[in-house]
Amino acid sequence: MTADSEMEIKEAFNRAQKGHNNKAKLVAVLKNRYNTLEDKTLFHEKFIHYLKYAMIVYKREPAVENVIEFVAKFASSFQSSSKNDKEGEQQEEEEDEEEEDDHPFLTFIFNFLLESHKANSHAVRFRVCQLINKLLGSMSENAQIDDDLFDNLHQAMLIRVTDKFPNVRIQAALAMTRLQQPQDPDCPTVSAYMLILDNDSNAEVRRAVLSCIAMSPITLVKVLKRTRDVKESVRKLAYQVLADKVHVKALSIAQRVTLLEEGLHDTAEAVREAVKTRLLPSWLKHLDGDVVMLLPRLDVENCPETALEVLKAIFTNMPEEEMLKDRVQLGTSKLIPGDALSCENVIYWRALCEFVRAKGDEGEEMLEKILPDAATYADYLQGFVRTVPVLSEAQRAEFNSLEMAMRKEFVSQQLIHLVGCLDTNEEGGRKRVLAVLQELLCRPQTPASLVSLLTEKLLSLIPDDNRRIQMVAEIISDVREPIAEAGPPPDEAQERRKQIKLAEVKVRILEARQALDDCIAAQEFSNAAQFKDSITELENQRNLVLQETAEGSQPVDREVRTEKSDPDTLLRCLTMCAELLKQMNIKTRIGPTLSAIVSSLIVPCIANAHPAVRNMAVVCLGTSALHSKELAKAHMVLLLQIAQLDEVKIRVSALRSIVDLLLLFSFQLLAEKPVTQAAPASHSPGGQEEEEPTEEKGDLAGDTAQSILQLLSEFLDGEVSDLRTETAQGLAKLMYMDRFSSAKMFSRLVLLWYNPVTEGDTSLRHCLGVFFQLYARESRAHQEVVGESFLPTVRTLMNAPATSPLAEVDPSNVVELLVELTRPGTLIKPSQNHEVCVHDSMALRVCGEILKDQTAPEVRLYAKTLNNLEVSANEGARQELLALLQEVTQVVKDRISLRAVEKVIDRLVDSKEQAEQHTETALQPLDINADEFVAEDPSKSVKKPKRGQKKTPAPKPGRKGSRRAESSEESDGENVPESLPRARPSRRAKTAALERYKLDLNPLIDQEANTS
Repeated sequence: MTADSEMEIKEAFNRAQKGHNNKAKLVAVLKNRYNTLEDKTLFHEKFIHYLKYAMIVYKREPAVENVIEFVAKFASSFQSSSKNDKEGEQQEEEEDEEEEDDHPFLTFIFNFLLESHKANSHAVRFRVCQLINKLLGSMSENAQIDDDLFDNLHQAMLIRVTDKFPNVRIQAALAMTRLQQPQDPDCPTVSAYMLILDNDSNAEVRRAVLSCIAMSPITLVKVLKRTRDVKESVRKLAYQVLADKVHVKALSIAQRVTLLEEGLHDTAEAVREAVKTRLLPSWLKHLDGDVVMLLPRLDVENCPETALEVLKAIFTNMPEEEMLKDRVQLGTSKLIPGDALSCENVIYWRALCEFVRAKGDEGEEMLEKILPDAATYADYLQGFVRTVPVLSEAQRAEFNSLEMAMRKEFVSQQLIHLVGCLDTNEEGGRKRVLAVLQELLCRPQTPASLVSLLTEKLLSLIPDDNRRIQMVAEIISDVREPIAEAGPPPDEAQERRKQIKLAEVKVRILEARQALDDCIAAQEFSNAAQFKDSITELENQRNLVLQETAEGSQPVDREVRTEKSDPDTLLRCLTMCAELLKQMNIKTRIGPTLSAIVSSLIVPCIANAHPAVRNMAVVCLGTSALHSKELAKAHMVLLLQIAQLDEVKIRVSALRSIVDLLLLFSFQLLAEKPVTQAAPASHSPGGQEEEEPTEEKGDLAGDTAQSILQLLSEFLDGEVSDLRTETAQGLAKLMYMDRFSSAKMFSRLVLLWYNPVTEGDTSLRHCLGVFFQLYARESRAHQEVVGESFLPTVRTLMNAPATSPLAEVDPSNVVELLVELTRPGTLIKPSQNHEVCVHDSMALRVCGEILKDQTAPEVRLYAKTLNNLEVSANEGARQELLALLQEVTQVVKDRISLRAVEKVIDRLVDSKEQAEQHTETALQPLDINADEFVAEDPSKSVKKPKRGQKKTPAPKPGRKGSRRAESSEESDGENVPESLPRARPSRRAKTAALERYKLDLNPLIDQEANTS
């Protein structure tokens, strides 16, 4: 190769660094020169020689990136030309075609890159993977390479995806995009991708794999899992990949519902927007834009709330005409015909009405088009609910009958929800709605699943609590004691016989009187006396018959009330009562009506044999006790007994009620005696006897709190997951609201959070994770509780037997959490004065623990902890800590521990000297030459950074602490969609930035040329 050819290569590389140069022209010129050469070897060597200058630069400099882009285009141009030649010569054999695909220069470049991918320099490895990625990406879709070259590239990139540096892993993952075979279940590339998605600590690497992984039933599961990634950018990209690459029919109903539930409730706004603007429109596009067709694929019957949120998200970007476009099938009466009602169109109707009503005054006109007046809708609702069948036991065994009844119940629920969208300002319409709701609640055939919802809508129309109580009490009375007829109607034949008997008696009386007159006229007085007695007897019979006839002819009230005590009736009444208590204002006291309901309905149902009745009775009792302190004191012991003895669901309800009462009334609730049991006032002149009850009351309160906490501690140790979770949540609420303060209980909660047994209890883990942060940041007193729990927690972990689950917990992870929670800077309102902080007392305790046993295995952990503590500037605390540390250095023999303690001592001494120097400088007048003076003695001006000042994220519960995640700042996102949209800078701004920060390879090339 001549010197002119070498100069052309150098000139091409020089010009390729400039972004404004046309790289296609450079490629064409250099390619023409290459084709004219007979011996290509020297060209290959010089080309690689100049390429190496760019490959040793790790930073993403514009000049280097331009060179890499130029090299990729130049090398791929040979593959393109070979492909064009092959298309022009269609009669060549298959072997000749394969030979043309493997161009010598392209093969040479690939071999050079394969030889360099194991270089010690991470910059070289990065550029090798980047070039392979660009070369493979520049090839045509139907390009072919040699099988051996394919295998070598495959093996090399599989090694590089496990590289130490994230940027190298990113480029290697992108390079394998065209090497994966999704149809092959054993494809090593797909296996490597799935391994990276599960285990790589760098978010940008996971994003790179998400952007290039091919979809298959195996990889789909991994992509779905990334929608719950810890990084917002990864979650957002996962939803975008699912929208672009996965058809809605490829997902199961459960997967669709889970995606939408988690996506629409994500903590990041960008993720929620990705679901609304990318995922949902993509699914609708697959269904020809029909929203109602999407609803059957979301299982609206079991997940109505998710369907409502999805519909409202779709309505946000939908014009008004599209919303009303033959989707609801409303008739002229603005109602869906009863026979056309389905689960899908009724949920669409409800979502549309609620969405329009939420607009306020702007949506009134549109709401009038899709919803009738209140009275008309009330009659419509009443008619449909009456069609819901009441199934017998035999009918419940038939699937079709049960499915039809359940669908009608679901439609009825959605129609009842629509009552909240009605315009009830008009008096007549509101009264009609109230009458219909009341009639449906009193109707025995109304399904039990509708009672709570009907009661809620009824109470929402009545603003006054007293009227609410009176209304619900009347309904409960009608449901529990319905009116029934006394007996059958009167018999006409019986009445006829009474009339005949009465006429017969009257005739006999007349005959007896006539005979009496004849005897008196004949002066037969003895016979006259007998006739007189018979007349008296007949008159008595006549009066009796007349009385019976009169009673039969009078109108009798034949309606009587019979009390019903079956479980279904009691459950209905308790459900209405629970809804009433929930809707009432907490300041509303328990009146005579509610007291009667509590004594006659709620308390007797506590002992009912049916579990559902008992559970609802416990809920009602706990809720009613919130409105009356006397009622709470009277039934608190009963709730505690239920929490220990009944079924799990009922115990959880009782425990929830107990926590609510303690939050409202505190632990003094049981210490106070009821008013009826109050002791008479003391009449001693000195008043000394009055102090004893106060002291006894305080002791009783302490004993009561201790016994309740002991009971709750037993629940934490239990095997019932629901009860353990509810107990932990209750204790967290009580501690956060300062109802009690206990370092021992806080330690129990920390150990429960880290315990592997609770790994599957996401509700418990989430609750405690939030509680720890909020509790420690609230006040200094809370941080002191956390500090006091430090040593007991560590001792428990270190002394845990090998069979205990706590033996798997890493103590250093727990220590990091407790140290982080007690940092002074984490307080919401940090203290302004330099008082002794919690870390000072923790340091003293740790030193004392080390001095107790210098050979204990936890000494090294304690020494490491001392390095992470932020000691305050209080001089007394520092001196005391320094004295203890000096004593520790004399007794500790472990080198690592001793070195850690010495570092703490050096830091304290240096900070003391700096404080003294700062004080002296503050007392001196300002000197403009102070900087020069300090520069003369750099040893005094250099400050050692405080290790404790560096914030570290709170660790997560688990086994051993994993390797620290590499910073994602050094990784780039080439070929990966950006997580957030950025404004595009102007051309002038980009040119200025390039001129200022560009790296020019020309000096290096010229220097190499001169030396050679």
